[in-house]
Amino acid sequence: QVQLVESGGGLVRAGGSLRLSCAASGRTLNNYAMGWFRQAPGKEREFVAAIRWIGNMILYADSVKGRFTISSDNAKNTVYLQMNSLKPEDTAVYLCAADRTSSVSRVAHEYDDWGQGTQVTVSS
Repeated sequence: QVQLVESGGGLVRAGGSLRLSCAASGRTLNNYAMGWFRQAPGKEREFVAAIRWIGNMILYADSVKGRFTISSDNAKNTVYLQMNSLKPEDTAVYLCAADRTSSVSRVAHEYDDWGQGTQVTVSS
């Protein structure tokens, strides 16, 4: 079991950047896969990116590839999502998730623990 707290969301203009943080407690993350998901009103939860320290494995959704970068700082037990060239369609609540099986999945139900999310709003 790991507790996750997201931060860094806010309001930004199209073309701008934000960096989201996911701070973990209760466990270190070295044995987990970590994912970022987002959910807009009326839409299903959507995969954004995932990272696993074992094997240095990283996955991105096609919609964010080349614009977003997922990374981690093991000393701080924190995962980051750097978001550049933001678009209005990126507007959503962004959630951090942990998978104790280290599956690096694109499917939300494969993850075990979730933060409460941080709002990202991109204006035109």
